[in-house]
This record gives sequence, structure tokens and C-alpha cells, in this order.
Amino acid sequence: MIGKIAGRVEYRATDHVMIDVRGVGYIVYCSERTLAGLPPAGEFTALYTELLVREDNLQLFGFTTLLEKEWHRLLISVQGIGAKASMAILGTLGAEALARAIALGDWGAVKAAPGVGPKIAQRVVNELKEKAPGVMALGASPGATLRAGGMAPGDEAPDPVIEVQPAPQPGAATGMAQAEALSALANLGYAPSQAASAVAEAAGASPGADTGALIRAALKLLAPKG
Repeated sequence: MIGKIAGRVEYRATDHVMIDVRGVGYIVYCSERTLAGLPPAGEFTALYTELLVREDNLQLFGFTTLLEKEWHRLLISVQGIGAKASMAILGTLGAEALARAIALGDWGAVKAAPGVGPKIAQRVVNELKEKAPGVMALGASPGATLRAGGMAPGDEAPDPVIEVQPAPQPGAATGMAQAEALSALANLGYAPSQAASAVAEAAGASPGADTGALIRAALKLLAPKG
């Protein structure tokens, strides 16, 4: 199993990138969102990967965070969702927005992805809603990105043991706050699905909220009405 690729960007296409790892070019399929965040050709990057094995083909799919990779793994477990549809959903929503949509039962947001119809979108939400809290908790572990100096095309590639360290990702702080809020609500005795729905709604209303603010907002949503 190939779990991560780290090397120099050779070129980018509409749905994949070629990464040169010591002279071997790996074609890695990515969502539009992931491709847009990659550095230009000649620079170095790192992607978490998932290998799809078929009788006549092997394909690598790349992700900037472990959270995104886990959602891909869960999405393709849903009947009617293949790797292409998963990439479309993640490219449209991103990992965190997908988590919120599923926790809230918002299949309309999932349907916004190209090629995903209403029945498939509802199936995604119904089958993955109970798994959303556990995946959302992964937001407390920010993904790693490659830190490497620029190189001119034609320069010799460095040793592949490249320094990789946690680095801020778009929404990383928010993801950690959501994960911590989920944990706090679970410790208070709320069911995972209840907690995930409340935290997702609170995060949607206040995207930049810290852990404390999310907990307070979620508790208000969970409070008995009337």
C-alpha cells in the first residue's frame, strides 16, 4: 500500500498530477480543490494517498490531509459512489464542509457535486451520518504538508527522506475546535450523532469560532425547547 507520496511536481492536468520521486513519476488523481492548492511544476509537495486496485488498472488518489483521505475511504464505501464521484464531492465541499453537511443531514449540499443525484446524495448522508462524529474528531490532528526550498527544473532531486511537519491548512484551526467541542459534548453524555449535528450547525453559523464558543453554541442548540 502506498500511503504517501513526496517529491517534485512534474506537471498538473485537469484531474491528476505527476510527482517525480527520484526519477519515478507517479500519477496521482486529486480533486479540483487539492489540485488548486498544489505548488507549480518544479517545486516539491507531499500528498497522502489511497491506492485503488482493479483487475486492469492501478490508480493513486491524493489528499492534502488525513481527514480528506478518510472521507474518501468512507464515501467510496457507499453504493453508487466511486472514486470519481468521491473526488467530485470533496472538490465541491472540502472535507470539513462535507462533515458538517452529513452531520446535519444536508443531502442538498452533497447533491451540489457534479454527477451526484438526489438519491445518491441522500444515501451518502443516511449511511455516513453515524460515522461523521468519529471522522470529525480527526480534525484535531492537522495534516502534514511538505516544507521544501524551491528548485529549478533540471536540478537533481534531493534524498526522498524529506522533512515533513504539521503546517496550517485552510480550516485547520476550525477543524481542531470542532473536534475538541465534540469531545467535550461526548464527555457531558450527549450521543455522538446529537453532538456532531449541534457542533456542525454551530460551526456553520460561526465559521471562525473557537472551542469554547462552539461548545456554548452547541449546548444552546441541544437545550430542551420550550
